[in-house]
Amino acid sequence: MRFLLVLLAPLVLAACANSGTGSVPPKTVDKVNLERYQGTWYELARLPMFFQRNCAQSEAHYDLRDDGTVGVLNRCRSAEGGWQEAQGTAVPQVQGKTDKLWVSFDNWFSTLLPGVSKGEYWVLYLDDDYTTAVVGSPDYEYLWILSRTPEVTESVRDNLVDVAHGRGYDTSKLIWRTPDSKMPAE
Repeated sequence: MRFLLVLLAPLVLAACANSGTGSVPPKTVDKVNLERYQGTWYELARLPMFFQRNCAQSEAHYDLRDDGTVGVLNRCRSAEGGWQEAQGTAVPQVQGKTDKLWVSFDNWFSTLLPGVSKGEYWVLYLDDDYTTAVVGSPDYEYLWILSRTPEVTESVRDNLVDVAHGRGYDTSKLIWRTPDSKMPAE
């Protein structure tokens, strides 16, 4: 039991540190049509985070279910070319609002501590065609710049970075997707 408490202490301390900062959460979009949002999104860039530390390329697959939840399949490809997957579920944080979601993954941690292991997925920007998006967490720790295609033009890329920066995220730390041409053959 003591080992488990030591293991979980950093999570509890991080939650306490973020809860009292008084910082203003980022602005989200007004509404997300989850039917249009479903499908494949490629990660163009992200802020550094432990659970994606070995990812050279990442993608997310969203599937709207009949009960209104969203099935999530995240895939991560390492620089060596191997893929890892994580499956989960996303649900609105507030019934009827689709800009802020809770995401939980099917793993040992979420089974052990179901209320603690869910993450916040806030849609900060979404273009009218549902082809690019900026998603983050309200504590500014997590940020993903997403597209329906693995590559975008420089002007689209610059616009997405400007949006993220304008929402208060430190875009100087972004980790960009490794181009397919620099990845080993599958």
